[in-house]
Amino acid sequence: MNTSLLDPIEQHIGERQSTSVALATRLRTTMAACRVSFTWFGIQKTLTREQKERAAEAFDAEGTSLSAGKKLLDTTHPAYRVVTAIRGKIDVHWRSLTLPFPEAGVRLIRHDQVQDFAATMSDFRGELEEAVAQLDAHYDELKRAAAQRLGSLYNRGDYPEVLIGLFGVAWDFPNVEPPDYLVQLSPALYEQEQSRVAARFEEAVQLAESAFLEEFARLVSHLCERISGDGSENKIFRDSAVGNLSEFFERFRSLNVRSNAELDALVAQAQRVVRGVTPQELRDRQSVRQNVATELARVQSSLDALIIDRPRRRILRQSPSGAA
Repeated sequence: MNTSLLDPIEQHIGERQSTSVALATRLRTTMAACRVSFTWFGIQKTLTREQKERAAEAFDAEGTSLSAGKKLLDTTHPAYRVVTAIRGKIDVHWRSLTLPFPEAGVRLIRHDQVQDFAATMSDFRGELEEAVAQLDAHYDELKRAAAQRLGSLYNRGDYPEVLIGLFGVAWDFPNVEPPDYLVQLSPALYEQEQSRVAARFEEAVQLAESAFLEEFARLVSHLCERISGDGSENKIFRDSAVGNLSEFFERFRSLNVRSNAELDALVAQAQRVVRGVTPQELRDRQSVRQNVATELARVQSSLDALIIDRPRRRILRQSPSGAA
């Protein structure tokens, strides 16, 4: 085997591993696990066996072969939409401040953001409670509409007395570190758990990089598509196309784990391109629009290459035995 060729490859793999471990350690020491969960009244109800049998008769089918349900409440009602809109705001806020973590329902938040996050979530909880109270004020109206809409499928037993308390949000900061008592009970098991957690944070670094890369590529592609051409196509161009990119820059600056120098450079390049450019200028000034479109097209091309190259970069992060 040509060792002169193998040694640089192994050195490169070793450098990437070392960098990945360092980034994961920094993530582990500067961020906390954060979880948001919702209590939500289910508006879908499965039909009973008898109801399925009756529904199946219309299709000359067997009831056991039919899957069917009914909607208990009209989700297009304005009061219900307000409730679901608040849930959407909560989810967006949580994700905007956090990075993905390889555990269902858990994300990572910076230590210095925890207190403000908890305060904002308390405000959201109060807003949600007020919206649910307004929804409950329309509850009788919604039930009457459901009775008329569902006909013989309507069942009063499907509906609780009130809706208050059936919609809610909770948040906590679960411990993802090995429990200290394992040191005394089983030092070997404690070390095993330490390795498992370290591996999860290394995966979190990769997840963060992938999430930023995919979101950035999507935003750049969308803006390029909106402003490309000579303006004769009359494409709809909203302020949010620029605003969303600016918000991404701020979030990237705050949460970036610095795992990919190429991505860092492309974000900085795109930021220079749109700095000081307003949505109205992109609409009114052809020269500005063409310049931004040309420069962002270069960024988009580099991003496409980076996305294609991503699987190879992940392989290089594996252990030397795995890479071999």
